[in-house]
Amino acid sequence: MVRFTVLASGSKGNSTVVTGGRTRILVDCGLSCRELFRRMKLAGEEPETLDAILITHEHADHVNGVAVTARKLGIPVYFTEGTHRAWTRWLTPRRQMTYAQWLEQCRKQAAERQAEADAAAQEGELDETDLLADSGPVSPGMAQIAAAEALAEAADPAPPGRQKDPAWLPAVEYFQAGQPFSLGDISVSPFTIPHDAVDPVGFVFQAEGVRMAFATDLGYIPPNVKAQLAGVDLLLLESNHDLEMLRDGPYPWSVKQRVLSRVGHLSNEAAAEFLENSYDGQAAYVILAHLSESNNLPALAKVTAERALNGRPSLLANRLLLAAQHEPLSALYF
Repeated sequence: MVRFTVLASGSKGNSTVVTGGRTRILVDCGLSCRELFRRMKLAGEEPETLDAILITHEHADHVNGVAVTARKLGIPVYFTEGTHRAWTRWLTPRRQMTYAQWLEQCRKQAAERQAEADAAAQEGELDETDLLADSGPVSPGMAQIAAAEALAEAADPAPPGRQKDPAWLPAVEYFQAGQPFSLGDISVSPFTIPHDAVDPVGFVFQAEGVRMAFATDLGYIPPNVKAQLAGVDLLLLESNHDLEMLRDGPYPWSVKQRVLSRVGHLSNEAAAEFLENSYDGQAAYVILAHLSESNNLPALAKVTAERALNGRPSLLANRLLLAAQHEPLSALYF
């Protein structure tokens, strides 16, 4: 059995469950763990049956709940290496401090090292006679280095301690765009997309002869993406904004420029242009996704895409659906 369930799609969180055979994959985890589980149960999905999480890119609406969810279920998370590094930096930003704060921190660390060294000497953990026999005289500087190394080893966190790290995950697996791999019964083909993230990707999933394409968060549709979207049975495609609504909308001009750029988001018009002129019409389902709540209306996105599909009689058999932000889309079965 092959099943495709969009749990949420939009700027407040994105998550989709792809099922093939005995394997279930969560694509992006932009919802909180609690909300994700609630949506899954509403859609008839069981959270404990998930086998892995795949991440398209590191923006918050795609990764907000990934750490808590992965830890709760004990499942691996698949990233590109660049996306994982960017996500880790986002969760653990460098802390800035004044010179006085840095100096005070150094003093405390020195005091801790000295206390550790004194305790080690009192407990007889260091046999001074053996050290002198083996190495000759020990300088005060070398003693301080040895004490610092002992302290660092003692401070090395055990696995339970690492769980306090916000970026700690049960397992991390890397993949590369352009290099297909398998996850259980599902074949995954990641491909590069144009978006303002470190290493963003879309996916084509294949299971039991069914091909499902996943392409959101892209500023335009380049030739490599068009090639990936050919010959699929299900196409999930971004239709983020109406151009006039975006231009007249509440966003600052800098944000409008970002959304309209070639590394921004796909407009209704751009999605329709692809459907009319480049899409091969093979999909049984076309799902419009990542609709902006501020700069789009579901009716506008749908009528723009329908106009493109109706212009080609060969596409009339395609069923057009809209993914929503606040409720799951009914599961699609093949």
